[in-house]
Amino acid sequence: MEEKNVYEQEEETMDEQSVEAVILDDGIEVEEKKKAPKSGWKYELFDLARTFVICLILVLLVNHFLVNPVQVEGDSMYPTLYDEEIGFMNIFLVKKDGVQRQDVVIAHNSDTNENWVKRVIGLPGDTVYAKNDVVYINDQPLDEPYLDTDYVASIRNDGKYFTQDFGPVTLKEDEYFLMGDNRVVSLDSREVGPFKEDSIIGKDVYVVFPFNEMKLVRNGQSE
Repeated sequence: MEEKNVYEQEEETMDEQSVEAVILDDGIEVEEKKKAPKSGWKYELFDLARTFVICLILVLLVNHFLVNPVQVEGDSMYPTLYDEEIGFMNIFLVKKDGVQRQDVVIAHNSDTNENWVKRVIGLPGDTVYAKNDVVYINDQPLDEPYLDTDYVASIRNDGKYFTQDFGPVTLKEDEYFLMGDNRVVSLDSREVGPFKEDSIIGKDVYVVFPFNEMKLVRNGQSE
């Protein structure tokens, strides 16, 4: 009888363990159900809003620290850049490398509240002037390989100076002298004066439209 009781006790113990296992399994199922993905229009709306906010933050960061859209207006940089071309300027490189002579930069004119695309001619401390259609920096003729020689020749063949006489202008330690590549029509530092360093907000222009004119315009060249 004792052996039978022991056997029965073992069966009861096994039955209790089975019951516990079933309960445990049910508990796991309950937990799994609790962790199931959320659904419903409220959750989808929240997820959409979160995605929008993240994208907006990324756009703001890119615009503030990396690149910013720019549209060319007018012919002051012709034929380097054409009227109504659309692209991006590089903000990061201005902060990283600063501004060098021959850079194509975007400068903010506070008087007109406009952003102008121009070429850096004079650096802080330089004395800039033009005489007999030649630009001088500190009394030395400026080499300008970025100018379109055929276009310049067409202007001179009409009996005009491509660059009218001006100056001399001596720049302060935080000033830059900017001019357009199309000197005969460009409104620039010859008329409005030097630009302060903090007014130069970007450099290089990555033209993306029109698509057949895609190019990179930077220091002294187009690619």
